[in-house]
Amino acid sequence: MTDLNTLTLAAARDGLRKGDFTSSDLTEACLTSIAAAGKLNAFVHDTSEQAREQAKAADVRIAAGDAPNMCGLPIGVKDVFATKGQPTQAASHILDGFRPEYESTITSKLFDAGAVMLGKLNMDEFAMGSSTENSVYGPAINPWKIDDRDLTPGGSSGGSAAAVAADLCLAATGTDTGGSIRQPAAFTGTVGIKPTYGRCSRWGVIAYASSLDQAGPMTKTVRDAAIMLEAMAGHDAKDSTSMELAVPDFEALITGDIKGKKIGIPKEYRLDGMSAEIAKLWDDGAAMLKDAGAEIVDVSLPHTKYALPAYYVIAPAEASSNLARYDGVRYGHRAKIGEGDGIDDMYEKTRAEGFGREVQRRIMVGTYVLSAGFYDAYYNRARKVRTLIKRDFEQVFAAGVDAILAPTTPSAAFGIGEVSKADPVEMYLNDVFTVTLNLAGLPGVSVPTGLSSTGLPLGLQLIGRPWEEGDLLNIAHSLEQSAGFVSKPTKWW
Repeated sequence: MTDLNTLTLAAARDGLRKGDFTSSDLTEACLTSIAAAGKLNAFVHDTSEQAREQAKAADVRIAAGDAPNMCGLPIGVKDVFATKGQPTQAASHILDGFRPEYESTITSKLFDAGAVMLGKLNMDEFAMGSSTENSVYGPAINPWKIDDRDLTPGGSSGGSAAAVAADLCLAATGTDTGGSIRQPAAFTGTVGIKPTYGRCSRWGVIAYASSLDQAGPMTKTVRDAAIMLEAMAGHDAKDSTSMELAVPDFEALITGDIKGKKIGIPKEYRLDGMSAEIAKLWDDGAAMLKDAGAEIVDVSLPHTKYALPAYYVIAPAEASSNLARYDGVRYGHRAKIGEGDGIDDMYEKTRAEGFGREVQRRIMVGTYVLSAGFYDAYYNRARKVRTLIKRDFEQVFAAGVDAILAPTTPSAAFGIGEVSKADPVEMYLNDVFTVTLNLAGLPGVSVPTGLSSTGLPLGLQLIGRPWEEGDLLNIAHSLEQSAGFVSKPTKWW
């Protein structure tokens, strides 16, 4: 029998229904692979006891013929989702020891559908980063390797991407604020979809930037992403930004037929200095979609060049507000205070000790752009730019374009420590192709489509119309099938 942990969600679901194996078998296979993969530092909190109980319950449901698509399937959960009674730290020292008394809506939905939680996954602290190097647990390591260098799996959902790519779990949850699902997916040869803002509830997800954050699945295939997204999506009265829309059967919408679909190629994404292999990947992807029957058209998104600076004003501004709640009073880390220290001293010391450097940097940037003298000059201008970026997309889609094709990242995965922390802008440039979607609230999916000259995975992203994840996934499936990406990292861990 194939190693059960290497199965896709779809194959595992079908095998469970046929009785080829049990959820307990699947779960034990994944737990064994996790135990052997400590070098990847992907899983940071062990929930194996809960996983075994959930697997047994799933087997009972399956035997009774009550088996939703996710029933019995073992997944990993990013450490930013509140999980009742289990550690939830958002990879931050300031949340040491925090075990919520409530369950996030996303994990509740997945558990109601019978999913099995193997453990909590590594990430950048409070989802701020592109490499997981900002994690209190230390960086996650990409299972892909060259020249004995440890490579980043991307961020902030780097632990999720590494775990799926290394077959430690069948799929994982991620969150995407500026590319944090799609960039790690591209770096690890996996699939990641950021749904339309409001498609998945944010309730119980530790907030970074509330108008940008969106949860989504990270999987081995596009079909798996459709299966898991259906279980995660849906209206939630506890989240005021959650849209009251019916959730389609996304898997049923994957027909493979994209004849007549109009795919836009935005000229503004062809940046000066773009590497030849990224340009070729993009051109090859367009050719694959054309061969599948799609029409390829040039489009313009003129305000794209302002997206990155606008994002790095808006996101830190929202973070400075959201993270003000972490004060060491009710839960988490509290600094020791000296004789004569007051409440302000306790706050200052706790936050200085509890937050990492990147989080502190973004809080300070956000506080600055919201301050009385600079609110209009920075924050309000960034909001206006955001409106213009959204309008660019609206005009393209109004002209009949069904999806937009672009690179996911400007390069393949880079080495741990290779991007200078002295110049954070260098790291921020990893988001150059991804932040526009978050600013506009659009769905986007990254699909592995090739290998770099050094043998590392590269991905292309498709950007869809709002609420049209089904159509987007169908086009992504066509690209996936045409590209035929089947490479796996050689096991070294």
